[in-house]
Amino acid sequence: MSDLIGRDRTVTWHPFTQHGVDGDPMPVVGARGARLHLADGRELVDGISSWWATLHGHGEPRLVEAIERQYRQLDHVLFAGTTHEPAVRLAERLVEKAPEGLTRVFFSDNGSTAVEVALKMVVQRWVHQGEPQRTVFVALEGGYHGDTFGAMAVGDPDPFFEPFKRMLFEVRRIPVDTAAAVRALDELGDRAAGVILEPRLMGAAGMKIQPMGFVGALRQITTKRGVPLIADEVMTGFGRTGHLFACQGEGVTPDLMCLAKGLTGGMFPMSVTLAREEFFEAFRSEDRSRAFFHGHTFTAHPVGCAVALASLDLIEERHTPALLARLGARLHERLAGLTSNPRVSGLRRVGGAVAFELAGPEGQPHGYLSNRSRALREVALRHGALLRPLGDTLYALPPACTTDEELETLAVAFEAMVASGL
Repeated sequence: MSDLIGRDRTVTWHPFTQHGVDGDPMPVVGARGARLHLADGRELVDGISSWWATLHGHGEPRLVEAIERQYRQLDHVLFAGTTHEPAVRLAERLVEKAPEGLTRVFFSDNGSTAVEVALKMVVQRWVHQGEPQRTVFVALEGGYHGDTFGAMAVGDPDPFFEPFKRMLFEVRRIPVDTAAAVRALDELGDRAAGVILEPRLMGAAGMKIQPMGFVGALRQITTKRGVPLIADEVMTGFGRTGHLFACQGEGVTPDLMCLAKGLTGGMFPMSVTLAREEFFEAFRSEDRSRAFFHGHTFTAHPVGCAVALASLDLIEERHTPALLARLGARLHERLAGLTSNPRVSGLRRVGGAVAFELAGPEGQPHGYLSNRSRALREVALRHGALLRPLGDTLYALPPACTTDEELETLAVAFEAMVASGL
């Protein structure tokens, strides 16, 4: 174990890590179900689905079999000028399952690029329609949509993207408030390009839950003003909010919808952007310069498509959205006693996501950039749980296979974090 850590220190650069103060990473040697196996023999309950991606559980045999089967038949082929059965079948299944009206599927590699694709589609479509001045997007305060430049622009720069602010395009940020959306779009007028949001549940903002009806109201506002609505369902998709897609909980069809993470059950890097037919038609032309010039080497990777299809089968067979909601309800009920602690506030749940705020000691630094989150994480690790607080927000988003015993481990870890005094 020490040898692996020493080698890691020498050659790797970890994401969202301050190597000057953060401790050594945990050597993980295996995973099964909701548990991670460490090199020293310990097991941890993966309470955050490994960055919200592992949907059914680690090492799910049906997904592994789908990967192995596809690798033996067709491992990889470029998707420009070719097609293959797994990609077409996956696109058909997604169109069938997505909110009605989303009819085209554009493949890419991860959530951030799925958002980039959506933003570029919107901007280029406006150019094709003779309105190139429409370049300003409206986004929610605290929103997070990924780490590439377009995704950074529509995300909230504080605290992640401050060094890049001067390089990002103009965005109008609003609170979760329909009147603010109306004002922003009316003030922008014919400069407004579109609106983007994480529907229902905003992850990196601190697992903030939007009031029921907000997504539907935003759909009405954008429709009335003729601007597209982009739903970033990278985290909320595939059952996390109790519906297959969060938009469906309010009967909303966005103009574009971005999916990743749970798309392959967390087993393979892949994402898609679903679009209404009119977006596709806006690019169809005999003029090659009107094509959508975007693509990745591994676009529509056959193996990724195959495992995504297997994941969709499991979602249908196991009723995953309802299963996740039941897990969330049980954990939420188990944590109800914490609300008697004056430092705990805002205990909440949507689908399988449970969260609350933990106030820090008076006068001590808090938020994303303090060392408090790391210290709280260590407390959880000592109690057998992998949890990563979002600033002052403690949350769990476990995989669908999590047992009652494993939920209890998460609950005990939360109680220890609260009792730690940190």
